[in-house]
Amino acid sequence: MLQLLLEAKTVEGSNGAVYYFLPSNGRYEVKPGLIPLADDLGNGQVDQQVFQIDENFAYYRNVKLAGRAERLSKYYQTSNYSHAVASAIAQLIINRLTQEYPQYFHIEHQSNADIKFYNQLTGETLYLDSSYELQKVQPSQVFPLYASTLDALAAQIQEDITVISRTKNGNNWVSAIHLCYPNHWSAEEKIGKDFATVHLPVAGMEKINRRASAIVNTMIMREPMVRFAWGLSTDTHLNHHPEPPPNVPIKQWLGRNFNREHPRLYLRIERQVIWGLPKYEAALFTIRTYFRDCSVIKKDPQLRCKLSAAIESMTPESLIYKGLADSKADILAWLDQV
Repeated sequence: MLQLLLEAKTVEGSNGAVYYFLPSNGRYEVKPGLIPLADDLGNGQVDQQVFQIDENFAYYRNVKLAGRAERLSKYYQTSNYSHAVASAIAQLIINRLTQEYPQYFHIEHQSNADIKFYNQLTGETLYLDSSYELQKVQPSQVFPLYASTLDALAAQIQEDITVISRTKNGNNWVSAIHLCYPNHWSAEEKIGKDFATVHLPVAGMEKINRRASAIVNTMIMREPMVRFAWGLSTDTHLNHHPEPPPNVPIKQWLGRNFNREHPRLYLRIERQVIWGLPKYEAALFTIRTYFRDCSVIKKDPQLRCKLSAAIESMTPESLIYKGLADSKADILAWLDQV
């Protein structure tokens, strides 16, 4: 459980990290905010990649392994996750990794149509059959052993994974979730639910939820896209599952306890990539979490003003949802102290 309580490096404390700043327009907004994945957002080629791997890979992986060891079903769930969709998602992930990071990932097609997928960062080789179903892993040192191809692949990257599926008559549901870096939500709570139901607790989602079917159609049918979400945290723990691990006090676990006398505040940014698979009526949805140090942000007058304005613009419902209702005034006062 120790790994679950270690803190991630911030963007400012990492070498070669990508830089995203939300909210760039000085307002807190709940909207789809879909951007073509092909767009350069200031970080060059890495902006166009599904997966972003950096010097913090080992820490991100250790948090995933610790979560799996705590209780795999707490972080990994499937519901009517068909073999066809599972195979297509696995193939997409492997293809993107080998294209985006050929220095780390290698795929070898065997004469019997089986597949060997090797990750230099973990030293693991995944042996898959022609349908991309997991056969074995070498070396097999993780506990518990990987339950599926998706479980194994999720442990090779710094992103969380969600898959949304749709029937021919238009009904949609979350068919797979591998969520080891949850931001106050859980795989067990969301699995099998449709888009609108999944987002019901999100303050300000009413207009978007009325267009849920159209948004899901965009996710599946359109070009690959990226969007961003943000919030504030008082630590840099990747895992903020609603249920703390055994023997960890919930106040210590939640990460939303701002102390103006000993201020720690971080912008928690999620980079979310959506890649549709129209042939399979499904879409891959990845979540990569970054932390920006607000003590550094507030030294930049322009960024400080935008962040303060965005917090000021939050509705009472959004403040409650984001865990800021009790600390808003103290956070704004601290940001104003230069």
